Amino acid sequence: MDILIIATKSCHHRPEMERWLQQMDLDYRVAYVEDEPEEVARFQIRHSPNLVVDDELVFRDLPSRHAFEERLKPDAA
Repeated sequence: MDILIIATKSCHHRPEMERWLQQMDLDYRVAYVEDEPEEVARFQIRHSPNLVVDDELVFRDLPSRHAFEERLKPDAA
């Protein structure tokens, strides 16, 4: 599973999303809005943070922990 967080550098919710991914032992990468205008345009980013999984935007803003875990659990991918 290819996981990408797209967020602004000042996003207060990005660390929480990262913590959840780490607790689930999932690899991810972060693209900052300020540094990645092509990703922002590609996924029409207007909020922060965003979660892209396998090239599909699955969350805009921070979802509930339950929704996050349900979407990313191994049998949901």
